[in-house]
Amino acid sequence: MKNNSIILLSGGLDSYVSLALASRNSNVELALIFDYGQKVFEEELEASKKIAELYNLKLDVIKLDFLKNLLLENSDWVPNRNGLFLNIAACYADKYGYNEIIIGANKEEAGRFSDNSKEFIARAGEFFEYSTQTKPKVIAPLQNMTKVEIINKGLELGIDFSFIKSCYNKKTDTGLKHCGVCASCLYLKGALGECSDKNLIKTFF
Repeated sequence: MKNNSIILLSGGLDSYVSLALASRNSNVELALIFDYGQKVFEEELEASKKIAELYNLKLDVIKLDFLKNLLLENSDWVPNRNGLFLNIAACYADKYGYNEIIIGANKEEAGRFSDNSKEFIARAGEFFEYSTQTKPKVIAPLQNMTKVEIINKGLELGIDFSFIKSCYNKKTDTGLKHCGVCASCLYLKGALGECSDKNLIKTFF
């Protein structure tokens, strides 16, 4: 029997490929997207709606207005972001009986963000054994994969990359869907240059 699952969705590469992988073994029914003051939220939401529609998911938008005041200047680090997101997802899991929470944490970003690490994922699962009745497992399908490997896996799965949003800057500010200069774009651009489809970079930049 497949587990019933929630996914943390951002409209970006990692959460999209995580969903595609998880859907092979789990009944992913609900996606949560968080509005915490990021300037690209509307674009992330647009992409997430398309992804949710493709996978027939219910999409809930969670507003976290207080987090806007805690965002760090000139930094892509959001204090305790994944810890907060997972705890909110665990509340849903307890209410509606979900067995799993899926997150797009990956090997490459674990080196930059500690809340993407294997240790963090394991500890989160342990925490929910005490804080919930359903005791949902935290699943990170990409935790052993680099960005290049994630892109190649997406290509293997036949994912349509054309509408995702993996940039920190708004299109209205830059004129481009992906600006090519923010930290997210730089890592993505580097990985696209090494992936199995050399023409894929044209989809993003």
